[in-house]
Amino acid sequence: MTSTLLHLAAVVFFPALMALSASMDLLTFTIPNRICVCLALGYLILAAPLGVPAVDILLNLSCALAILALAFVMFNLGWVGGGDAKLAAATAVWLGWSSILDYGVTAAIFGGVLTLIILGARMAPLPAALGRFAWVARLHDCKSGVPYGIALAAAGLLQYPGSGIWAAAV
Repeated sequence: MTSTLLHLAAVVFFPALMALSASMDLLTFTIPNRICVCLALGYLILAAPLGVPAVDILLNLSCALAILALAFVMFNLGWVGGGDAKLAAATAVWLGWSSILDYGVTAAIFGGVLTLIILGARMAPLPAALGRFAWVARLHDCKSGVPYGIALAAAGLLQYPGSGIWAAAV
């Protein structure tokens, strides 16, 4: 029974928090630190009991640290938000080196498409009925950025079935 719950937790935990991070970014343009911390700690709590080898766990941690450093540089250049940087690193610990390039490319493609959709929508007037929703008005505002956490989460979800922890869980 415990093993089944552990496997279920590994299959559900990551996707649920990725969906939550995307939703929070869409609605508030922020990704709370607690989501990123829960993602990172969740991996550390689940990986070893599922049988992920210690060396793989350490490699995944090194991947997350490398992505955090890279994302920090991108944040300092104004290319991504702080929440996006932390989410990318928290996602990297789940995916590891074997999937990180595919994750980055997929996130860039999804982010580009998302940006084009939002920029296109901003060119049209916002219907008054939708303008009553603060998050829609903020999303439509040309001075606002793009909730890139949506692209990061979608890319992470797409890559997750190829990860080592997924293989250990299913």
